[in-house]
Amino acid sequence: MNEPIYIIDGARTPFLKARNRPGPFAASDLATDAGRALLMRQRFAPTELDEVILGCASPSPDEVNIGRVAALRMGCGQKVPGWTVMRNCASGMQALDSAMNNIRAGRSNLVLAGGVDALSRAPLLFSDAMVHWLSSWYAAKTAGQRAALVARFKPGYLAPVISLMRGLTDPMVGLLMGQTAENLAFRFGIDRARMDEFSARSHQRVLAAQKAGHYAGEVVPLFDRKGTLYAADDGVREDSTAKNLAKLRPFFDKKYGNVTAGNSSQVTDGGAWLLLASERAVERHGLEPRGRIVDSEWAGLDPAQMGLGPVHAATPILQRHGLGLGDLDTWEINEAFAAQVIACLEAWEDEDYCRTELGLPGALGKLPEDKLNVDGGAIALGHPVGASGARIVLHTLNVLERTGGRRGMAAICIGGGLGGAMLVERA
Repeated sequence: MNEPIYIIDGARTPFLKARNRPGPFAASDLATDAGRALLMRQRFAPTELDEVILGCASPSPDEVNIGRVAALRMGCGQKVPGWTVMRNCASGMQALDSAMNNIRAGRSNLVLAGGVDALSRAPLLFSDAMVHWLSSWYAAKTAGQRAALVARFKPGYLAPVISLMRGLTDPMVGLLMGQTAENLAFRFGIDRARMDEFSARSHQRVLAAQKAGHYAGEVVPLFDRKGTLYAADDGVREDSTAKNLAKLRPFFDKKYGNVTAGNSSQVTDGGAWLLLASERAVERHGLEPRGRIVDSEWAGLDPAQMGLGPVHAATPILQRHGLGLGDLDTWEINEAFAAQVIACLEAWEDEDYCRTELGLPGALGKLPEDKLNVDGGAIALGHPVGASGARIVLHTLNVLERTGGRRGMAAICIGGGLGGAMLVERA
């Protein structure tokens, strides 16, 4: 378990906002294009990888094992296994964790791992009533049977079922993810103004990072089949000020709520990869590690409070390494919702929460906000569910390199009442 897990390199696509229609790229297109660009700048051939692991929460029906599809399309050859993992919002982080486990077990030495989702292409489904009607129609053998079915047909059968909304609803508690954010806002007394201010800051920080070129080495430009260039994350908006965000109506609890589309993460398409290696692979290929993943943790909690997952996952890592919240140089907490990230900060400062939920003697303390999501987050960038866990690990390393920091934490909440976190160290 002491085997060092080196990060050799990483890359991602621009995160492209869904605009109420299928986006220009399938999930495997996103994974393939980012992966090809990453592999082309390495000292080894793609066929020398031991495996490819890809997280994806919503693969299309023709790309179910999208990890294998992407591996073949990237030119890894038939002998390199490619496979897919799914842990909802942390699918990309799970791919990294699976790669770490295989490296430490001695089964792999060089692994391409990451995550992807094209949420704009989440399918519209038929209702059960329509499926039963169609089943009877295809089973009918006579014109009379079909005429009877036509008479029983109801126009309401044609109403589509939005699979994305189904996927964002927790089946155990019956709540949309945004409703769980409302729960946290109520629990910790987080008002609308604070949510909107946090969200506006996310946009401002992304805009500043783009202008300063902080994403330049991370994002691989894409071209669609028409030759259109997609060079940067396109969900960020200069007019997303706290004043303008305050005009939006609550989406998940229209009567009493405060969570809006503006203070929530965007529905987005995107993919991200990291190249992980053992010490043996580093020596064999003459690689130059950029950093390493020091530790990882998974945690479970009440699905109705799922947004607090980063608290439950990151805290044990801090304890194992004797660290406080302010001892790290940078933090990336995925911005599923402004209320959710703020609630994590509040929970760490809450003595009762830390005692009863985390088993600590008292409050853990304050996470300095100038170390949190310094280049913005998913509220401005978007949250392609399968990719976000890998993106925040990659960006944690990039921030450490840029600022000269040593250690950082990437943490994410996960639908279903889970949390994931990784401690990253710069080489």
